Amino acid sequence: MTKNHAFKKTFQTHRERFLSKMENVVPWKLLLDTLDPLYFLDTVGCRDHLSENLELMLRMYFVQQWYGIDDESTEDFIYDSRSLSSFVGLDLACDFVPNAMRLSKFKRWLEESKLIQLIDEVVRNELSYRGLLLREATLVDAETIEISSYKQNK
Repeated sequence: MTKNHAFKKTFQTHRERFLSKMENVVPWKLLLDTLDPLYFLDTVGCRDHLSENLELMLRMYFVQQWYGIDDESTEDFIYDSRSLSSFVGLDLACDFVPNAMRLSKFKRWLEESKLIQLIDEVVRNELSYRGLLLREATLVDAETIEISSYKQNK
């Protein structure tokens, strides 16, 4: 195969399969139709942190919940993963991922509006209807930790 030969991806990662399934399982239209009037009202009420696209923020919220990561890790994770950036609807060649502060404010809006329970119930019911169970994952970033005893031995 030459370098100029067009590469057609045929392998799907576990993450891509999961996101594809959730794309079809989550009742996006129902959730967006339910949240949009409330989101719009709060946006008009000068809550500028809600100026982000509702669907984008909702998808980021789900990514965070499914992978058990914090706000900053969610932002990084979407930048690092082509499948996740595609799932949330961003083209990283020209779009920016909303920062961790915006995601935090969006989640606070969901909590204050008592919408998290509604969202979780709607998705849980849809999964149950389809005979599926969601097992959330956890991701932990690798990091180095300085051992204090090592410093003392130097």
